[in-house]
Amino acid sequence: MYSDSVREIRSGEYKIDTMMDSPDDDRRGITLLFRPSAEVRKKISRILDTLRQLEPNQYYYPESDMHVTVLSIISCYPGFHLSSLDVPAYIRILQKALSGSKGFTLNFRGVTASPSCIMIRGFPENNALNGIRNTIRSIFKTSSLENSIDKRYELQTAHSTVLRFKERLSDIPKFLESLELYRDFDFGSCTVDSLEFVVNDWYLRERNTKKLFSFSLPFDKGPFYHTGRGI
Repeated sequence: MYSDSVREIRSGEYKIDTMMDSPDDDRRGITLLFRPSAEVRKKISRILDTLRQLEPNQYYYPESDMHVTVLSIISCYPGFHLSSLDVPAYIRILQKALSGSKGFTLNFRGVTASPSCIMIRGFPENNALNGIRNTIRSIFKTSSLENSIDKRYELQTAHSTVLRFKERLSDIPKFLESLELYRDFDFGSCTVDSLEFVVNDWYLRERNTKKLFSFSLPFDKGPFYHTGRGI
């Protein structure tokens, strides 16, 4: 995906987000997600600061908005109204789906791209994340609750979108050269021991995101884990 996207960006065929600054953008939806640790987000921000010096007119995610989507339960669409949903029913079905799920560790390493944005790559240490996704998919298939899971595409990777193109790039070769420097950059890892269920806009901006519920995931620290206070 990275090579194909870089080829499109280099040829000028990348996509500009024309809705980014629109006051009429009322697209909303509901999402299950988690946040990278503060340490990981700070490392990402430092890289974004470097890119911002080259291309100040693009949209760079603030640390408050950085996230990894587990699943978009209802993808954002115009005219969405949370009041039309039975939110407690969604919480109950997600509680059921997550009842046997464990926490996991996610490593953030390197950048990737699509024709419209730049993302940080995430690598789970086990199959827990896809296990959670598949369980939620299965349980919603037997539910009458509105959802659009996998309608746009089937989410299989773990990534965090951190930059969106909202204007033409001023110096494509220099931008791509800088991006390549971080192709395998180690942003660190974090323990995912809770998931947020939120109502959100297309960009998960803090001002338009409201937490509806938080789900705890028990984390198996393993037989060799210790607190560092001595054995």
